[in-house]
Amino acid sequence: MLRLQCNFLKFVPSSIKWSIRTPKGQFWLSNFDQVTPRAFSGFVNFYNKTETTNFFSIEVLKASLSKALVLFYPLAGRYIVGSDGRVVLDCNAEGCFFVRAQFERTFDNINFQPSQELEELCIPSAQMTGSPFLHCS
Repeated sequence: MLRLQCNFLKFVPSSIKWSIRTPKGQFWLSNFDQVTPRAFSGFVNFYNKTETTNFFSIEVLKASLSKALVLFYPLAGRYIVGSDGRVVLDCNAEGCFFVRAQFERTFDNINFQPSQELEELCIPSAQMTGSPFLHCS
């Protein structure tokens, strides 16, 4: 098995906001959600570069995501601890994180295994409070 061993250029993370204004506010989580550990399931999508220059446009992807966020409001909210100690989902119009990376080589015939390089692509989830409910990498 080959591990992912290559250098990549990680662009500055950006924030994707809703395409139309959504209400701001805080949503209480259920009692079950209060006692359930908060965790994220990260995912990374890889796309091969093609000869067509506009085949995969980052701007189109960002625009599509901003429209999808409207339909799935309040998924881009953030967990915060309220003054009463209760965890709530804070919808503050900050949007969700988006990270783009570019690799030096193709991924043909590589069996992806957990590695430091792949971990660096993901947004750190060490701070669960204050983090977005939805991460896009």
